[in-house]
Amino acid sequence: MAKYNRNSGKPIMKKDIQTVKILAKKNTPTRIIGLEIGRTEDSIRKIASENSISLKPTNQSPYNRKK
Repeated sequence: MAKYNRNSGKPIMKKDIQTVKILAKKNTPTRIIGLEIGRTEDSIRKIASENSISLKPTNQSPYNRKK
């Protein structure tokens, strides 16, 4: 459980959704997005799934690259 959740229990605002969208596009880790917005990682994942925002990093190598 995150220790830094200043917005815990408060409703999710549109600016929170926009911030998650922008930071996810920049490949920001979920933990850092949570610190920026003041919410837990679970909350960030919930916001992303409800708004069809991908938190998957875009710069990962494919599996079995070495032979």
